[in-house]
Amino acid sequence: MRKGRRLAVDVGDARIGVASSDPDGLLATPVETVPGRDLPAAQRQLAALVAEYEPIEVVAGLPRSLKGGEGPAAVKVRAFAEQLARKITPVPVRLVDERMSTVTAAQDMRASGVSSKKGRSRIDQAAAVVILQSALETERMSGSPPGECVQVVV
Repeated sequence: MRKGRRLAVDVGDARIGVASSDPDGLLATPVETVPGRDLPAAQRQLAALVAEYEPIEVVAGLPRSLKGGEGPAAVKVRAFAEQLARKITPVPVRLVDERMSTVTAAQDMRASGVSSKKGRSRIDQAAAVVILQSALETERMSGSPPGECVQVVV
């Protein structure tokens, strides 16, 4: 397991949830929700978080269908991740499978007593936590960085 903090993003049309790990890569915790409608502003805010947290990488959830295919949402996330990777170079951006992350986050929040109406602003952060925790566990089990690295094309 590589040492160093990671950031994770759950990219949605309206909001982007952000989570961070501890420096040992053991535990993911929520950071904030970034408004996602204005993509340049969202990219700037995420770049500022990268500068503040100094992660070894940013993990972005890649939405896939239950069968593993990629649709329009995955295309959007890939484009977003490529733009972010350009903005935060040399910090790498990795795409990881995020199937069921929002469902899992919503179930966890309901189980802890947070209503869906009150939890809307935090569901994206909780999904980013699920994505990051899964990526950390994958790396711990495999010994390799999770997902695929976004290639920055100049």
